[in-house]
Amino acid sequence: MQTTDDAVHMKSEGTREEAHLPTIGILGCGQLGRMMAFSALRMGMHVKILTPEASGPEAIFSDVTVGDWKDPEVLREFARECDAITVESEWAPAERLAQVLPDGVDILPYPRTLQLIRHKGRQKKALLKAGLPLPPFARCRSLEEANATAAEFGYPLVLKKYEGSYDGYGNATCDDPLALSDAWNHLSADDGALLEAWVPFVEELAVLVARGTDGDAVVYPVVYSEQADHRCHAVVAPANLPESVAIEAQRISLAAVEAVAGVGITAVELFRLADGRVLINELAPRPHNTGHYTIEACHTSQFENHVRAVMGWPLGLPGLRVPAACMVNVLGFHDGEPHYDAFRPALEFADATIHMYGKNKVRPRRKMGHVTVTADDAETARMHAEAAAAQIHV
Repeated sequence: MQTTDDAVHMKSEGTREEAHLPTIGILGCGQLGRMMAFSALRMGMHVKILTPEASGPEAIFSDVTVGDWKDPEVLREFARECDAITVESEWAPAERLAQVLPDGVDILPYPRTLQLIRHKGRQKKALLKAGLPLPPFARCRSLEEANATAAEFGYPLVLKKYEGSYDGYGNATCDDPLALSDAWNHLSADDGALLEAWVPFVEELAVLVARGTDGDAVVYPVVYSEQADHRCHAVVAPANLPESVAIEAQRISLAAVEAVAGVGITAVELFRLADGRVLINELAPRPHNTGHYTIEACHTSQFENHVRAVMGWPLGLPGLRVPAACMVNVLGFHDGEPHYDAFRPALEFADATIHMYGKNKVRPRRKMGHVTVTADDAETARMHAEAAAAQIHV
């Protein structure tokens, strides 16, 4: 374990002291922290970053600490001179940082919101208490309880780890008792696991909500989210929906964020059923993969509105400034070093915007970047984004 002395700190001399810039601290710096920092810098802010490992995306910033982010002294030094602090992910140790924050400095989203959302059982309970529409679920403490729930729900069903499941990790679709038993042995924790009935959805949707500490909020358009191997493959904005369904999806998304006291961007993932009903799948208390399209396609990107909310500034317009957009993820194909010149063929698509994250290691199916295309219609945007992304072999 690293101690305070082991932390590696890289800073340009005099940056904040000379300019007196407002400073935002970011816990973590994968692609989400990187894009948050870009937005903050563009608005004239100073950015401090604390990350537990040097993974590449943080390397271009001037004020970065690589160290043990559970160490109180590392956290205390990181928080010094920050005007506000936010997190790249719900797994960041926000509650530890809250114990050493200087007076007048907040960490947002609130640690209690992060603790609520990061545990899928607590998250579901809070949404259910708020009267929001959810798939049938059960918090099972033992395999015996899981088998009893499976008998009630029927197969297939989905088993999810309470904590640590994302991007296809930590959950399993179970078609029979043997698969359920195997998944339970691999995914359950001391407090059990979450079991959900299979939802016969016709498509997956997502809505971003930006909310300030004063409760003021803006809601982004409903987008269509396509998954491959439990990972987001493509996002199309706006989703092709009846107006009544889109309005309902935005309504329940805002209500969900209010139910967990979200601040900054909260992403709400949804299922649309054949009868038009919309159910909440789960929440993420931070900028989200389904919102990357907002950088090129919306009046205010999700990253800028997240920074605005954390700083207590007025929120920007969330609406589309183009007729349609599509974002396609770029995934790793191998283990080893990235080949960042491999995106050159994608630049042949003049309407494609290429985002590469600067990660220093490639793994199969790891997110290495994304491509966004804006167009006059969703079909053209999707076709060009898919074609450009297919040219990138990092």
